[in-house]
Amino acid sequence: MQVPTKTPRLFWTAAQAAVAALMVQGGVHAATTPDPFFQYADSAQLAAAAPGTILKTRTITATLAGLKTSYQATQIVYRSTDAKLRPTANVTTIFTPDCSKVSCANKNKVISYQSFYDSLNPEDGPSRAYAGGTRLPDVLPAVEAVLFGSYVKKGYTVVISDTEGQKANFAAGPEYGYNTLDSIRATFNSSQIGLDKNAKVVMMGYSGGAIATEWAAELAPSYAPDLSDNLIGAAFGGTLVSPEHNLTYVEGATIWGGVMPMAVLGVSRSYEIDIKKYLTPRGLEVFDKMQKASIAYVLGQYTKVTWKDLVLPEYQDRTKIPEYVMAVNKVIMGTGGTPSIPLQIGQGTGGTLELTKVSPIWGKGDGVMLAGDVRTLAREYCAKGVAVQHKEWGSSHFLSIANWLPWATAWVDDRFAGKAAPQNCSSIAVGNPLTPIVYNP
Repeated sequence: MQVPTKTPRLFWTAAQAAVAALMVQGGVHAATTPDPFFQYADSAQLAAAAPGTILKTRTITATLAGLKTSYQATQIVYRSTDAKLRPTANVTTIFTPDCSKVSCANKNKVISYQSFYDSLNPEDGPSRAYAGGTRLPDVLPAVEAVLFGSYVKKGYTVVISDTEGQKANFAAGPEYGYNTLDSIRATFNSSQIGLDKNAKVVMMGYSGGAIATEWAAELAPSYAPDLSDNLIGAAFGGTLVSPEHNLTYVEGATIWGGVMPMAVLGVSRSYEIDIKKYLTPRGLEVFDKMQKASIAYVLGQYTKVTWKDLVLPEYQDRTKIPEYVMAVNKVIMGTGGTPSIPLQIGQGTGGTLELTKVSPIWGKGDGVMLAGDVRTLAREYCAKGVAVQHKEWGSSHFLSIANWLPWATAWVDDRFAGKAAPQNCSSIAVGNPLTPIVYNP
């Protein structure tokens, strides 16, 4: 709900504490008691509600890395849609200025910030963290406070949803997009927030947050045309364009190897695929261990784990698994529609700095995301008339965020200032083909 525009020192102290905690796994251990606010059991009402409908709401005092702040926030349970287009309930957290105490000149400038909390456990969503979470995964939103905190300080409305939904279907891009768009709808529907119907929205996110931001941008024209007058741009960096390509890039990698089974599990869960029937004993062990894994517990823990280790010999060729082919093609970016808003896309190419080898097939990446895939996505949108500003840095995934943030922030500010969106479509180099794979029984 309301926040004072003067940022308390505690806000930044929490972010610094979060960074320190992430440097040492296990730094925060407190157990989690499920919060009933996040549960919604009325299936009949859910089915009857339109996407973005508010189902329940509350005001909280926001917590960052286990530290109470002076910030008040509104949390909303709202109706959304899953990957199979069924009604679901999801949660978002919204920071707005307190107009009774400070100027609200920027209140109708809305930042939809998508978190990179990357987890297979719904308890790791940012809304839980802001409501008092004290476990290691709960410090990630505090780290991200550095990314969106300047907008809170300036009195913007900042919306941060649990983009993976309440089943935490990691890497299931379309579901991220639906959850993001419906969180924006819910924000407009809230009388407590009180946005003008013509308020403008820019979406932004990095890494896992880029998945949500990009998918929301491409799905918006068909799924949320009612937001067409509100959405004015999307900025994202470190982007997972084609999970099939990334699987071959990161499998066995020293730091990022565990992302491969995480993504397979998350997408399988989203599309209700029984992946276990294809797994080796080692594969079953890994997937059972990962059922509620956060990336905080996965990085660096699955070195040398490959598809060959996980899957039975007769399924080493992934095109022989029909459910896999169906699902992995559905999560290729650009297949859900064409954005009607300007885009800014940044990507690192220095993945060897994070010990991921250059792919002999797909080329350079930032350690987990492939630069050639991102270039092709940008070029495809350019060819369809989208204003795209694209940039690459020679840094890795963790380091590129330092390049991306000031670049993205300046671009976002220009969108709210009404400036023409820049584009450099003619100079974007050719990338990788994003052709869907074909089932090969």
